[in-house]
Amino acid sequence: MKANIVLLPGDGVGPEIVAEAVKALKAVATRFGHDFEMTEYPVGGAAHDLCGDCLPDATLAACKAADAVLLGAVGGPKWDALPPEKRPERRALLTLRSELGLFANLRPAKVWDALKGASPLKDEIVARGIDVLIVRELTGGAYFGEKGRSADRTSAYDVTPYSAHEIARVARIAFDAARRRHGRAVAPQPGRAVAPRPPKVTSVDKANVLETSRLWRETVTALHAAEYADVELEHMYVDNAAMQLVRDPARFDVILTENMFGDILSDEASQITGSIGMLPSASLGAAKGGLYEPIHGSAPDIAGKGIANPLATILSAALMLRHAFGLAAEADAVEQAVSDVLASGVRTADIASPSGASSAASTSEMGDAIQAALSGL
Repeated sequence: MKANIVLLPGDGVGPEIVAEAVKALKAVATRFGHDFEMTEYPVGGAAHDLCGDCLPDATLAACKAADAVLLGAVGGPKWDALPPEKRPERRALLTLRSELGLFANLRPAKVWDALKGASPLKDEIVARGIDVLIVRELTGGAYFGEKGRSADRTSAYDVTPYSAHEIARVARIAFDAARRRHGRAVAPQPGRAVAPRPPKVTSVDKANVLETSRLWRETVTALHAAEYADVELEHMYVDNAAMQLVRDPARFDVILTENMFGDILSDEASQITGSIGMLPSASLGAAKGGLYEPIHGSAPDIAGKGIANPLATILSAALMLRHAFGLAAEADAVEQAVSDVLASGVRTADIASPSGASSAASTSEMGDAIQAALSGL
């Protein structure tokens, strides 16, 4: 297939890690016979320095015309003094999400076999398996609702609006994701045979307190009954979900939740895996395409040192192959390459054991190793 991919390297370590994802995508294109046209555009603080705008018109136009967008990272202390509406995080990220119609954020949290020792959870918990996909509604709730202060500034409010339409469209993405994940292996339990994981969605809310959560639960339940009876559905209060994520993460497959709850739970999930440098994300809308980025941010303290872990960006490219282009085999190949390289002992500094930190691979060396694995070298 032929695809037009816009690259937004951005700030901090962004250019370094995007360059390694490009290597992986080129290897995939060669191996599977695809034509990926990849073009870079400025975004974030780097774009502001170049032309005074964190999201130039040409960049936005290119993203709208692209088949998919791969983003490195935006922001950093250098631009913290800008007015809030002009800062990279708000002007670039939030505007891109709005203009591209991206309403669902997919954030997988997985402990790779070679990195089990990095998780802060007990060995017996990790042994049961951690492979969770959090689907977070991205454009509604308290973050986007009406907000304000009283005239004397002594009280404040944040409205948390949701419509049944907004809930149903993100729930549909979660149910579809659970179907795609059907058949993933479950870690063996004592006295039990190994069996494929059935598709399951855990819808997280606070329906015992919030009216929006009651609408959320009603809408998800109705959609499940009408279209997704083959997928197991459970409802869970957000406080219990936060507890269960550290107590028994193996019980979860796909977690579906609203914007603020998803923001909190996905950060919690990122920590139980042991390394934020391994976690990708995808922001999707109704149309094909989407925005793909690592979750770790611009890391300005290590920018330019060649030590950043590019695997989250490479895995974000795998999500792009899977969700934007429907290339499941190609996405599997990238994920398998990451698994194989980690199993071979190659590590960047953030995932190296203390005894091996002095011989940790550089950003480009890790990218080279993934490229070689994809190429069968």
